[in-house]
Amino acid sequence: MAIRYGVQADSREECLQALTELCTRLGARPATMPTDSLGNGWLARAVLVPPADREAEPGHE
Repeated sequence: MAIRYGVQADSREECLQALTELCTRLGARPATMPTDSLGNGWLARAVLVPPADREAEPGHE
C-alpha cells in the first residue's frame, strides 16, 4: 500500500491550494480531490510518485 498524505481545510479552495502545494513540493499525485462528503470540512489525499515515474511525466526534463 502506498503512503498517503492528507489535507484538511475549511473551504474547497483552501483544500485544493494545499493539495497542489503538497503535490508540487513532494512530487506527489492527487489520490482524492477535495471532498466534503461527510460535512466535517474539506479533505483531500495525495500519494508519492516514485522518482522514475516522475521523470517520465510531461514537464520533467
